[in-house]
Amino acid sequence: MTADDTFSRLDDDDYPAYTMGRAAEMLGTTQGFLRAIGEHRLITPLRSEGGHRRYSRYQLRIAARARELVDQGTPIEAACRIIALEDQLEEAQRLNAEHRRSAARHTAAT
Repeated sequence: MTADDTFSRLDDDDYPAYTMGRAAEMLGTTQGFLRAIGEHRLITPLRSEGGHRRYSRYQLRIAARARELVDQGTPIEAACRIIALEDQLEEAQRLNAEHRRSAARHTAAT
């Protein structure tokens, strides 16, 4: 691995850089909370060679959103479902926007 490979990981939101303990500390939550959202399949941490959970910045943002909902009184199961639905909506909106741009280009070309 070169130094360039190592430094490029610093900008990679999907690189599993954080241990469970560090992730929990950064989020101000417990490791049990991270396990719980993993059990509800909101996030699936990667595993190190030793089998330890490792989290990416993207996963930490999702976990932070879950914690926000739970802190507001939403049960963890419901929080995980809400976040999954929010993600689906965002993806649908992105696809619709792409479709509109494509249709506009097609219309302009004819």
